[in-house]
Amino acid sequence: MPVVAIDVGPLHGQRTGVGTAVEYTVDALRAMGNPPELIPYVVSFRAELAAGVRRLTLPASLAHRWWSHASRPHVDGALGHPDLIHGTNYVVPPSKCPRLVSVYDCWFLQHPDGVHGDVARAANVLRRNVADGAVVHVSSHATAHQVVELLAPRRVEVIALGTVAVDPPSAGQLPPIPHLAGKRFILSLGTLEQRKNVPTLIRAFADVHGHDPDIDLVIAGSEGNDAAAIVEAMGVLGNDAASKVSFTGRITESAKSWLLHHALVLAYPSLDEGFGFPILEAMQAGVPVVASTAGSIPEVAGDAAVLVDPADAGALAAAIISVLDDPDARQRMTVAGKVRADQFDWHTTATRLSALYESMIEETP
Repeated sequence: MPVVAIDVGPLHGQRTGVGTAVEYTVDALRAMGNPPELIPYVVSFRAELAAGVRRLTLPASLAHRWWSHASRPHVDGALGHPDLIHGTNYVVPPSKCPRLVSVYDCWFLQHPDGVHGDVARAANVLRRNVADGAVVHVSSHATAHQVVELLAPRRVEVIALGTVAVDPPSAGQLPPIPHLAGKRFILSLGTLEQRKNVPTLIRAFADVHGHDPDIDLVIAGSEGNDAAAIVEAMGVLGNDAASKVSFTGRITESAKSWLLHHALVLAYPSLDEGFGFPILEAMQAGVPVVASTAGSIPEVAGDAAVLVDPADAGALAAAIISVLDDPDARQRMTVAGKVRADQFDWHTTATRLSALYESMIEETP
């Protein structure tokens, strides 16, 4: 089997959706019957590394500045001369061997003015990676179309991700926000960044609250780049509706489990998605999903969710209200959601990735 150097940098530091994807992908590759030999590596001077993880000798910020302008120095020796390098987080270092780079969404390429400097540098490296012939892996056809339009790579491969396990909350577990005990609530899950479209959800909640004053809205996720727009949207809500909105900040896995298993609806009106783990997490937990028609969401949700235009707060409110008011519809969506979530399997992800590794190596002169 091939020797593959794989970037495990997203497993270090604050965990994101990319980190979750990398964790499950690496575990699934190692669990295969005849797995590739993996050489995990990071580009970081600060990360505390587990045994067997290699550290490239450049700090990430300096490496990205250099790699955006030059396809050297090659890292083959530092990585043990692998047969292939898989950059799992939008960037793959220079090498003489075949290179695969995973791209989860293209929002940062389409909206460069709203991204941090580190992300902008990674975008420049990605452009050079593609220009130098790296193969691009994406997890949805929607992202594949964007990648072709924005980067024009020589090859793009769509390999979907799997479902993230959501264990039920432990017996007697308390809610992450005490006042939620016994409350009926809508859940939003994700970093508070522009792409997640939280201000539109807040505007929609004004109509939901007018229809059902006893329902709460819980917005769970780390702070992002959309704080000003969220504050503005909250300012437009009346005092009664605003008092029903809770922000949890970053949450633990156990807190997320409690919220998912007690929510009436997951609202996920993203402006773009490369995959959308929270959709499948909610479906596993038996929570109906109201989401947008943007990006990969229709591919992931299938017919197990209600989908609306992400720019239409009225349509979002109407969809949420229809699900809240119809127990039979919630039950149908719960059943359909669990069936849908079961269709996304990490073993399939690993099997297809392994086959891609082998085909890329075989094609190399």
